[in-house]
Amino acid sequence: STLSTPSPSLPHTSISFQCSPQQTVTVEKIITVFTSRETETPIATALNRLDRVPSYSTLLAAHIAAWEKVWQDSDIIIEGDIKAQIAVRYNLFQLLAVAPCHDDRVSIPPKTLSGFPYSGHIFWDTDIFILPFMTLTQPALARNLLTYRYHTIEGARRKAKEAGYTGAMYAWESATTGDEVTPRWVPTPQGEPIRIWCGDIEVHISTDVAYAVWHYWLYTGDDEWMRDRGAEIILDTAKFWESRVEWNPERNCYDIRDVIGPDENHDRVDNNAFTNLMVQWHLQSALALWDWLCQAYPDKSAQLKTKLDLEAERFEKWAWIAKKLYVNQDPHTGLMEQFEGFFQLEDVNLAEYEPRTKSMQSLLGIEATNQKQILKQPDVLMLMYLLRERYDQNILQTNWNYYSPRTDHSYGSSLGPAIHAILACDLNQTAEAYTHFMRAALVDLEDVRGNAAEGVHAASAGGVWQAVVFGFGGVRMTQFGPVACPNLPQGWTRLKFRLNWHNEWYEFDLTSGDRLGETTVQEEQTAVLVEAAA
Repeated sequence: STLSTPSPSLPHTSISFQCSPQQTVTVEKIITVFTSRETETPIATALNRLDRVPSYSTLLAAHIAAWEKVWQDSDIIIEGDIKAQIAVRYNLFQLLAVAPCHDDRVSIPPKTLSGFPYSGHIFWDTDIFILPFMTLTQPALARNLLTYRYHTIEGARRKAKEAGYTGAMYAWESATTGDEVTPRWVPTPQGEPIRIWCGDIEVHISTDVAYAVWHYWLYTGDDEWMRDRGAEIILDTAKFWESRVEWNPERNCYDIRDVIGPDENHDRVDNNAFTNLMVQWHLQSALALWDWLCQAYPDKSAQLKTKLDLEAERFEKWAWIAKKLYVNQDPHTGLMEQFEGFFQLEDVNLAEYEPRTKSMQSLLGIEATNQKQILKQPDVLMLMYLLRERYDQNILQTNWNYYSPRTDHSYGSSLGPAIHAILACDLNQTAEAYTHFMRAALVDLEDVRGNAAEGVHAASAGGVWQAVVFGFGGVRMTQFGPVACPNLPQGWTRLKFRLNWHNEWYEFDLTSGDRLGETTVQEEQTAVLVEAAA
């Protein structure tokens, strides 16, 4: 055999050998990786570690055992639909394979490690779409992902200060330090530069992070982490909102102006309903958190009071802002305007553009789409998913009827279909839910959007898990733990998964033919009957 000279740009080894037809050649490859983050001498450390690693067969056995444990906790079993089963496991694998089990200073980017778009930056994709899966099946990994947000809070504080605000304003695109790394200009396909406003005004990211922190705590009961890290995130981002809102004396309310909501087809809008009502939730949750912290950990609350300048007047103002934030919602029908002026935009019948293989924004152009009632992804409906307990079925149905037909489901954002699947389940529209679900589940396996070569869709993968568990499984979290009211798609005869809630495993085994499914609390071996919709 011969060893080639290593490439100056790419490490590689080439070996030539002779082999015969039907001969099997097995190549064993063992790699160690260290960077300057772990050691001052990464090459020497890697070589030293390589000298001490066990045999390939020993490593392989340990690898298999580790994956078996991961799948024991995170797997989903679907009987009656092999295509859905394969697609779900594919999506879960993509997330589990890149979850930072060894490091709490990194996170999961939108393309995982499978592609170069977005440069490995971290978005709300992780906090809102991926975290629920990790929190409820791999809580230690969820803790690492959220601790990344704690380690980067100084970057969020720098961003707030540079923009003229107080507190912590998380970056729309975050990297090592937490400073804003969203590009301000990108070229169009024709080569002309276009301004990207997300890093400046897609400010709902700060509340998205707080939402993820709160729900990690709610589902795990990890008081220690909330005390030491999570509380500071929620409170300092609440301080940011105090400085970001503007008082409108004519309407006697607070406005949040010049923002981008989840629907990125419309930028620089005022009083985006998602942003305003998530901020309301954020401030209310921060007040509840502060009460808990003062009672449970008075020393820590005293420390944060000094560090973050948390005087009583500040909390009173948060409560007042939460009460007076502007929202345009019809008091009779419950229909909510996505942002000020949305209902005055030109209405469009998306069916008239079918069939198509491009997004509506690509067909009509950025400016033209901005002037029409065309959504890239759910916005008001995203709000009603994240705050499901606040909106009854009638209000959800009213807003679904208005916004879902105006959403580019096929070529808009890949983040949308899974959310629409869950909400369709809430409305007992299981067939439509399944269509949205498979659109999300097959986005990479069947390249349904024509962009799988750019890398996997991590947020969609997290959404697939949520669609199965919260949608078809009908799981809701209560003060006593998770309960299920399943609504299984046609053909599904069984749905089985497990969830970790407050360090106890809940086994869900749901079938389509029974009025009652069954879930078991593993440690107590107590069977709990769960009403099923199937």
